[in-house]
Formats: sequence, C-alpha cells, structure tokens
Amino acid sequence: MRFSHPDGSTVHLAYCTNVHPAETLDGVLAQLAGYCEPVRRRLGTERLGIGLWLARDAVRDLGADPAALRRLRTELDRLGLEVVTLNGFPYQGFGAQQVKYRVYRPDWTEPQRLEYTSDLARLLAQLLPPDVTEGTVSTLPLAWRTGFDEAAAAAAHTALTELTRRLDLLEWETGRSIRVAVEPEPGCVIETTTDALAPLGALPGHRIGLCLDTCHLATSFEEPSAALADLERAGVEVVKVQLSAALHAGDPRDPAVRSALAAFDEPRFLHQTRTRTDGMLHGTDDLGQALAPGALPDNAPWRAHFHVPLHAPPAPPLASTLDVLGETLAQLVGGTTARSRHFEVETYTWQALPAAARPTTDAQLADGIAAELSLVRDLLTGLGLKEQL
Repeated sequence: MRFSHPDGSTVHLAYCTNVHPAETLDGVLAQLAGYCEPVRRRLGTERLGIGLWLARDAVRDLGADPAALRRLRTELDRLGLEVVTLNGFPYQGFGAQQVKYRVYRPDWTEPQRLEYTSDLARLLAQLLPPDVTEGTVSTLPLAWRTGFDEAAAAAAHTALTELTRRLDLLEWETGRSIRVAVEPEPGCVIETTTDALAPLGALPGHRIGLCLDTCHLATSFEEPSAALADLERAGVEVVKVQLSAALHAGDPRDPAVRSALAAFDEPRFLHQTRTRTDGMLHGTDDLGQALAPGALPDNAPWRAHFHVPLHAPPAPPLASTLDVLGETLAQLVGGTTARSRHFEVETYTWQALPAAARPTTDAQLADGIAAELSLVRDLLTGLGLKEQL
C-alpha cells in the first residue's frame, strides 16, 4: 500500500511475512498465494506491500538461480504484491517450535551475518518495483548482550563498514539504493535508541540507519518524541519503522494481572519484560522469569515484548501500547515532512497468543492481518496522507 505525504513523497506500508515463516522458495510462494493475496483482497487494494522474510537457504537459491528469481517476481506481479523492504533479522528457523535466543545468531561478529545481509540487499535491488529506487533491509542490533566485549564491538563495526562499501557498490551497479536498518531490541547490545547513537554514528556514509520497532520502543519505556529528537541530533536516520504493540500490565501487584500475564508466557519466543522505577529500567529476559516472586519491582507498570495484534488489544486487566505506535506515527509523518517512508506491520506472534485469541484457520489469520493494516491505514489518512489507489 502506498500513501502520498503532503511533502510530495510516497510512504510505503507493508506487513511482514515472518508471521507465516517458510524456509524454502516453494514455501514462500505458497505464502504469497495463501495469505498475502487474500489479505490484499480483504483490503480492497490493487497493490499490497509485503515485507518479505527470506531464510538463508531461500536467499541462496534465489541468488544462484535466475529462473527462481523470475518465478518469484512473476508471482508477486500476478498477485498484486510489491516488495520495498525485507526483514533480515531472523537468519533461519523462525518457524521452529522454540526460537528464543537462537534468533540472534549469527550476529554481527560472525561472517555469515554480513554475507546474508549483503545477499538480501542484492536480491532486494532486483525485487523493487520498476518505479521504486530505494529499498530497506532490517537487521538485528549487533548481537545479544551476553559476552559482547570490545573485541566483539570492533568486529561488528568492521562488518558494518564493509557492508556500507558493498551497498555503495550495489547502487553504482544497479541504480538502486538499498539501506540497512539496525533494529534496537530489549536484551541486545543495542536495546534502546540511545544505545544506537554511538555505534551507528561511527559508521561511514548514510547506508546504515535505524529500524524503529514501536513494540520495542514501548517495552523499554522510551518516549517517542524524545527518542526521535535524540536520533535527529545525532544524525541517525530512521530508515524503516516496524509497527507493533507491546503487552502492558498497569498493576503487576494484582494477582489477576499476574494470572493474565501468565497466559502469554509461551515457549517459542523470548518476551523480554521491563519496568521503569526511579528513573531506572529493570528487566528480565523472558516473561516467565518476570513472574517469579521478587524478580522485578512491582510498584510500577510492566511491559513485555509480545507483539499483540494492533486492532485487538488483550482483555482487561491487560492492555497494549497502541498509543505509543500512534504517537510515533504522528512524529514521523504527521508534520510537514515525512521523516521515514518505509512502514511495516510486524505481528509475528499470532500463533503464540493465548488459545482463546489465536486464529484457528487461514481465513481468520488473513482477517486479522487485514484488520491491522486497515487500522494503520486509518491512522495514516488521519494524519493527512492520501492512499494511492
């Protein structure tokens, strides 16, 4: 979906396909027909943006076989789908029964991460629509924090500097500008936007910026306007935005609140949990850990890194942080200039929701994704953008 901003630029809205992961090209093609095209039809739009997630093996196959790439492009065109952004955070195995810490490997100290991201950028340059010359790839925030020392920081800086060189060369070869967006996430080396300022500001050129995930922003209790002002002062651009909402618990001392939170403690993904008291951020790596007696201060609200559906917040006594998403959108595109142009709804946790809220059919999942995109469409048009039909 495309929107015209009052400044004359085009703002792209997509949804991320990591919600129905596949490890092979055949699996990706099945996603396009089975989910993406039905979502497009529900929205009544002729063109739907999708943020593709492509596992390492699928990327390798597409890079090695021009016929496979043509097959993907043909299917995208046939189904009315377009790609201007890729999710390069998970490397492989995102559909496994237990992902947890595995999603952070390989990290930016390992050569596989550089090669994978470089291959994604080259692939995206060939998937962009004919009238689009800029694409984005989101990536992990350097590494999980454990064991990340000065030598690791130097290795990550070297890898990202080399990536910058490769992206410069790619634009020279193809005429397509691909930028990589580092995505702060709780528990990682870059957990907050503040953590991103020094490592991203030290990189040469403009190829690598920030992916702002509104669930992660909210989980760390960052205030959107202050975070964005700090980024602007540091010269770090928000080149991609992932629109998502975190789980909010207003009174974690209440047994009913803790019982409701326990229903979201599931074995597949990490749900880092945070609270801010006396100006300090406290946290655990997972929701189950937070629920252990005394693990977190309980005299202030908790937020958990659980991407809850945008249009369907959890039932009371819990809530979502949709208000943070709305404020972030207003800051980024509600003014006279669009400060970011690639937006992606990323609710990958549909099948990890408590059983009563979980879709049980493909049609129900498509309904839910379409409802999320419809909500964001209304937010964007409410800020003065006009949908391009």
